[in-house]
Amino acid sequence: MLTGCSNEQPTLPEATRTTDGEVGAVSTAADGVQEITLETGDDYVFTPDAFTVAPGQVRLTVRNVGDQLTHNFLFTADAGPEEITEQIPYLAPGQSETIEFTVTVPGDHRFECSFHTALGQVGTMTVSG
Repeated sequence: MLTGCSNEQPTLPEATRTTDGEVGAVSTAADGVQEITLETGDDYVFTPDAFTVAPGQVRLTVRNVGDQLTHNFLFTADAGPEEITEQIPYLAPGQSETIEFTVTVPGDHRFECSFHTALGQVGTMTVSG
């Protein structure tokens, strides 16, 4: 019997998480920084997988609400109008991390969990014009 790689797509768990109103809503903190919280879990998705900010400083928090999977968060290199090097290299189940960065150029910035890109764990941050 031969074994090896196949062209079949893996069966992914369905997204079953529910989030509170804080997740995915861009707000402005007292210090003027735009804030947004994303969640990820055992379903290989970011919630939300798309959001829009204005040019300026952004404080982005990612919460791993899963029980099993470890994730990371980074902006895909060479996939946006400007490089964003800040990242979350390791996010175990139950952990939350925050990064801050500044965006100045309008356009779409792709982000990903590089551990699970092949499974579609990607998203887009749009900087408005």
